[in-house]
Amino acid sequence: MVENNDIKRQMTLYFIFAAAMIGLNYLIQKLNEIIAPIICASLGSIEFFQVFYCSTNPFNMPELVGSIVAVGITYFIKFFLDKYLVFKRTGTGAKQTSIEFTKYLGFAILTTIENIGIQFLLTNFLNAPLEISVIIALSIGYISKFFLDRKFVFVKNLELDIENNKI
Repeated sequence: MVENNDIKRQMTLYFIFAAAMIGLNYLIQKLNEIIAPIICASLGSIEFFQVFYCSTNPFNMPELVGSIVAVGITYFIKFFLDKYLVFKRTGTGAKQTSIEFTKYLGFAILTTIENIGIQFLLTNFLNAPLEISVIIALSIGYISKFFLDRKFVFVKNLELDIENNKI
């Protein structure tokens, strides 16, 4: 019964933090829309900034960079929220944390591919509205990510393996 209550608490916190990170991601991207014209007006004459941040041809680089920055910041914050508040992994060393972060990022990439694939299938083959396909894809992706993180990332025996030089 304790295990059942623990997983409910973990899932609740996990999804609350996921929703918060979606909001933060959106906020960072909107902030980038305000900052990009200022940066491009003052630094746009420098070729590096022009090519890698200010250019809109052939791709909207300010939007792309904003998306990358937003995803990076939110993955980093969510990792620490999940580690210390959701799964309560305190007192771990730098080596264990770096191993956990590497696994966490790997699973984030896999579940992002899963999200994109599900959304693509629902939208293009089942003619689901974009909003419905996004909700379904994100829900499945976050559920998958929760169980992957719980089983493979934030495991209690990892520090024993590190201490015994098994990793």
